[in-house]
Amino acid sequence: MEIGQIVTAFNKTGKYIGEITNVRQDTYTVRILSVLTHPKQGDLHNPNQVDVPFFHERKALAFREQANIPLKMVKPFEGEFPNYNDSLKAAVEKLSGELESKPEDAYYMRSLEALRGVIKEYELMYSIKFE
Repeated sequence: MEIGQIVTAFNKTGKYIGEITNVRQDTYTVRILSVLTHPKQGDLHNPNQVDVPFFHERKALAFREQANIPLKMVKPFEGEFPNYNDSLKAAVEKLSGELESKPEDAYYMRSLEALRGVIKEYELMYSIKFE
């Protein structure tokens, strides 16, 4: 892959569409253009656990933010993709729906609480309204 190529990139638990802006030995630098999957909330080292020292609120990478992504986590992308705000809203709504589907699960409810905090930030940062 090469500079300027549009790709999908996995970063932690999020999936994005972006443009390669630099190629290094072990990573591609990818400029984020769209969100496909919103990152999961919580501690990455203790997935699906509620009783952890710090339960993280995880935001998606920002529009045009650049991230160094391992080579194996970047794949070519072809076709049209939604603008950042529309894609972010869709990814958040999908994750929120999944979390709301299991009200009896403590991890899902704690994640939903964290996601609601992130949503408030998105509304301020991007002027997006969530239902």
